[in-house]
Amino acid sequence: MNLANKITIIRVLLIPIFIALLIIPFPYHIYAAAFVFLLAASTDSLDGHIARKRNEVTNFGKFMDPLADKLLVASALIILVEMGKVSAIAVIIVISREFIITGFRLLAITEGKVIAASVWGKLKTVTQIIAVMALLLDNFPFRYLSIPFDQIALYVSVLITIISGVDYIYKNRGIFKWKDGKLK
Repeated sequence: MNLANKITIIRVLLIPIFIALLIIPFPYHIYAAAFVFLLAASTDSLDGHIARKRNEVTNFGKFMDPLADKLLVASALIILVEMGKVSAIAVIIVISREFIITGFRLLAITEGKVIAASVWGKLKTVTQIIAVMALLLDNFPFRYLSIPFDQIALYVSVLITIISGVDYIYKNRGIFKWKDGKLK
């Protein structure tokens, strides 16, 4: 268990703390939840950087790091639906993409291939984090300018989520095996 993997585990352990802070009302609980969300999200690049710098990339990290990101963002989006701040359709699109790409990656593993994160995948994660933070903080500081930045950020992240999913599948379409015009 190296440092990068410990940081990934901390990110996963921060998820229930984030959820509790978000759903248990007390003064400034939303801000506390937003802080924990941002802290957890910021560990994503940190653990990867440490693993590469120390040459400590592990199979556990390859599996758990993207899963931790998906759990964090999905948890936030689902609660934001419950709070009435996010369209369930947007969340269904995001979570569906995650299931599809995770399944696609598992299929690739059976073929002995590892699908690395793409620029689109990394951009997807960044835009999702920005959207969640804007939604958590009620569009701060843009609410004073009457700019619906939170909703713009959400739909930009949904668009990038779709593009990144299509990009993963297109670039790695060789994973699918065809025989006699049928997918095997």
